[in-house]
Amino acid sequence: MNRKVSLFFLWVLIAFACKAPHDEPNFVTEPTVELDLKAIQQRGELNVVLDNNSVSYFIYKGNPMGYEYELLQRLAKYLKVSLKIKVISSIDEAFTLLNTGETDIVAFPLSITKERTQYFAFTDAHYVTTQVLVQNKQSKKLVETPFELIGQEVFVKNGSSFKTRLKNLSEEIGGEIIVKEDTIDGETESLIQGVADGKIKFTVADRTIAVVNSWYYPNLDINMPISLPQQIGWALRKNSPELVKATNSWLSGIKSSAIYQVIYNKYFNSPRFSMITNSSDYSSLSGNKLSPYDDQFKEGAKTLSWDWRLLASVVYQESNFNPSIKSWAGAVGLMQVMPETGEYFGVSNIEDPSQNIKVGVRFLKFLDNEWAKTVTDSTERVKFVLASYNVGLSHILDARNLANKYGRSPVKWDNNVEYMLSQKSNPKYYRDKVVAAGYCRCYGPIVYVKEVLNRFEEYKIHIE
Repeated sequence: MNRKVSLFFLWVLIAFACKAPHDEPNFVTEPTVELDLKAIQQRGELNVVLDNNSVSYFIYKGNPMGYEYELLQRLAKYLKVSLKIKVISSIDEAFTLLNTGETDIVAFPLSITKERTQYFAFTDAHYVTTQVLVQNKQSKKLVETPFELIGQEVFVKNGSSFKTRLKNLSEEIGGEIIVKEDTIDGETESLIQGVADGKIKFTVADRTIAVVNSWYYPNLDINMPISLPQQIGWALRKNSPELVKATNSWLSGIKSSAIYQVIYNKYFNSPRFSMITNSSDYSSLSGNKLSPYDDQFKEGAKTLSWDWRLLASVVYQESNFNPSIKSWAGAVGLMQVMPETGEYFGVSNIEDPSQNIKVGVRFLKFLDNEWAKTVTDSTERVKFVLASYNVGLSHILDARNLANKYGRSPVKWDNNVEYMLSQKSNPKYYRDKVVAAGYCRCYGPIVYVKEVLNRFEEYKIHIE
C-alpha cells in the first residue's frame, strides 16, 4: 500500500464518526409477514433474489453458474428444500420483496452496514472487501486522493451503499462529491464498462467485483480505496431468526471445507476463467446463445409448439450439449438417441448432431401426441412427455393407471402421477394388475422433470 493510500485510511479512521444525514429508505423497512424456517420447509421452496453479474449468477454454455448461485444450491440442499430464483438488479426492490415475504434471502454481495442492520438481519460475513474508485488509466490524470474528487461526478448503482459512503466522504474531506445514481435497473458492472469505454469518468465498486472486471478491462485503475474494509453478507428478514441461525450454521460449515475455497477461487481469483466466461458467445454475460445448436433447437421447438429454451434444457440434461457422448446403454449424441429409435424414424446417422436433434424432436412429438389424447393441459402434458422421454412411455402409463386406481388425478403430474411413479419400486404397486411394465426405480425421471423445468426457468431469466 503506497503512502497516499495509507494516509487516506488514517484520515478515514479519524473522520469516520462524521456521518452525513441519510436519505429516507426507498424500501419497506419492516417485515409485513411472519415467515421463518419451518414455514419455508413446509412450503418446500427457498425463494432467493439474485443479481445477474459475472460473479453472482449467469449462464455459461447452458450451465447456471456463479458464486452466490453455487452456494445457494448447497444451502437449499442443506435446508432440504428446492431453490427458486428471481433476478433483480434494484437493491431497494429486493429489500422490499424480502420484508413483504416474496423472497427469503437477498443474496447480493451486500456491505453489512450499521444503517442496513436497522432493517435486516445478515448472515455472517462471507468475506471482507473495500470499496474502490474505478477510473480509466487513459485519463489525463488519475485521481490519487479523495480530495481530488471534490466537484467530480461519480456514478453509482441505485440504492447501493456506495452512495452513502461517498456522501460521508464528502463530509470528511470538506467538499461535495457529486453522486449520480444509475437507473433503478442499472448494474454496477454496466457502470464499470461505462468507465472502461470512456462514457463516464468514475464509479465505485467492491474491490472483489472490480478486480474481476479489471481482468476483462485492463484499462481500468482500481487502486484507490474509498472505505475501510467492510464485511459482505446476505440479507434476511429480522423476524426469521431460525432461518438466520440455520444459514449461519451451514455457512460456518462450508467455509471450513475445501469446496468453499474452490468456489471462491473460481470466481474471484481465476483471471482465465473470468475472461472466458465474460467474452464467450455462450455466456449470458456477453451473448444470447446457449450452444452452437440454438438455431436447430428453435426449428425443432416449432414442431413441438415449445419455447426453444425448453428444448435446449432437455438437450443439456441429456448431453451437456456434447454431440460425441455415448451412454452405457448405447444412447448417442446430443439427445441421447437409441440406435433403434433412429431406425424407427428412418435416420441412419444419429451421430450427426443435426440428425440427432431431428430424431429427438420427432420422438418428443410422438410422445406429445400420445399424451394429448388424455392430458389436455399443455403445461401438465410437458411433464408427462419429459418423464416418458427419460424412462419410457410404458412406465408413465403405469403410473397414470395407478393414480386413477388410488384416487389421484391421472392428468396431473405433481403429487399425483409423479407420486405413483415413485411407488413403482414397491411390490404392492408394481405387481398391481393395472401395471404392465413392472418394477421401476423411478426416482430418476422425477428428478429429470424437475431439473429440466428448473433449468428452463433459469434460461428464461438470462436468454431471450
